[in-house]
Amino acid sequence: MADTKLLRRVSKQMAYLLRHAPEQAGLQLDPEGYVSLDELVDALRQDMPGVTADTVKAVVAQVEPHKQRYAIQGDAVRANYGHSIADRIALTPLEPPPTLFHGTTQDALAEIHERGLLPMQRQYVHLTTDRQLAISVGSRHGTACLLEVSAKPAHAEGIAFYKANSAFWLADAVPSRFIRWA
Repeated sequence: MADTKLLRRVSKQMAYLLRHAPEQAGLQLDPEGYVSLDELVDALRQDMPGVTADTVKAVVAQVEPHKQRYAIQGDAVRANYGHSIADRIALTPLEPPPTLFHGTTQDALAEIHERGLLPMQRQYVHLTTDRQLAISVGSRHGTACLLEVSAKPAHAEGIAFYKANSAFWLADAVPSRFIRWA
C-alpha cells in the first residue's frame, strides 16, 4: 500500500485537477463533476509516474475519510465539493437537516453578518452536519468561529441545499437571517 505522504500528495493534485483546473490536464468533467478514473490516473502520472487506479482508490478511502472529498462511481471519480471551475457542477436540491454548521474566521464575521454566507471563489457555500469538522475547517486560516445555519427554515423559504456527501452540504448562498452566531 502507498505511504501516507504519497497519498496526501496525490490527494492535493487530485483536488487541483478535479476542483480547479481539469483543462490543464486535458480532463473533461461531466455535468456532475465525474471524469474517467483512467483519465485521471494518466493526468496524475504526468507528475507522479507511479500512480495507479489503486493509488487513487486509496486516497479516496484513506486521506481524511471523514471529509469524503472524493467519490468513485463505477469507473469514474469526482471531487464532491470545493469546485471553482467556470462550469457549475450539477447537483439535485434536497431537504436539509434542521441545522448545519459553517466554520469561518473572526475576520470574516462582519461581512457574513452583513451579506450572509456566499460561495466566494467556490461554486457553493460549504456546510456540515459535524460541529467539530466545521471548527476544523474554520481554523485553517485563523481563529475558528462556528456558525449555526437554520437550514430547514431557509429551505422552506426557497434556499436550495445540496448533499455533497454524508458530512457536507452545499448551498448557493445563505442570508444572514438564517445564521446564528454560535
